[in-house]
Amino acid sequence: MSNPAIPASRSAAAEQPVTIERRSGPYGEVVLRQRGTHFEIIANGCFLMDTSDGRSERLLVRAALDELSQGGRDRSGRSGTSSDSAEHPGRPAGPRLLIGGLGVGFSSAEAAAEPRWGRVTVVEREPAILDWHRSGPLSAISGPALADPRTELVEADLVAYVRRCAESGPRFDALCLDIDNGPEWTVTDDNSTLYSPAGLAACRAALAPGGVLAVWSAQPSPAFEGSLRNAGFCRVRTDEIPVARGVPDVVHFAARPA
Repeated sequence: MSNPAIPASRSAAAEQPVTIERRSGPYGEVVLRQRGTHFEIIANGCFLMDTSDGRSERLLVRAALDELSQGGRDRSGRSGTSSDSAEHPGRPAGPRLLIGGLGVGFSSAEAAAEPRWGRVTVVEREPAILDWHRSGPLSAISGPALADPRTELVEADLVAYVRRCAESGPRFDALCLDIDNGPEWTVTDDNSTLYSPAGLAACRAALAPGGVLAVWSAQPSPAFEGSLRNAGFCRVRTDEIPVARGVPDVVHFAARPA
């Protein structure tokens, strides 16, 4: 997501926004707007993200893979991965990634551009956002990713999906979550359960041993770092990502012990 501290009127150029589509969905109203050459997504009147930058959304995925490689090497020097390819013959070998939130598509595009990922599952709960990527204006960003045979789109609530994975699989090598403006600034009230002790325990259980959790945020949260440690994660840290305007975005990282 783009930094919500920047008003929507400054999220791209100074042009007045044009509403492309307004749709009522299961979680409220979702609006796609165009401002100059950029697109914006507004949910229940709250500016979520736009296509004007995207560097922090891409780094969310890129840094998770780097962290996985650095923290999960076996004695032969190979990166540690889940046993998913062994359990499912014919599936590409390599770490399995879950992206929480399709957004404007930068994270999924970054994942598809990286051949080391074996499988990329993208979970999005808003039917409108899925449609805008499958056949709408946002397909220009996500088209190659959605055409990649490694990519799987799942229409589901992320909190419920992670809970199901924690209980019965599959296990992922990395969870990259970008569904809110941060652990302390959720888009909807029910999203707060993801950052609760029970939600973080589910994230930990949904990861393979040595797996990495990466959470996008508009601002750092020392309290969230403490919650990650209390949930049994190790290698907890927060990285700042400079953006084109405003204060830096951040990504919270943590790992399930190997």
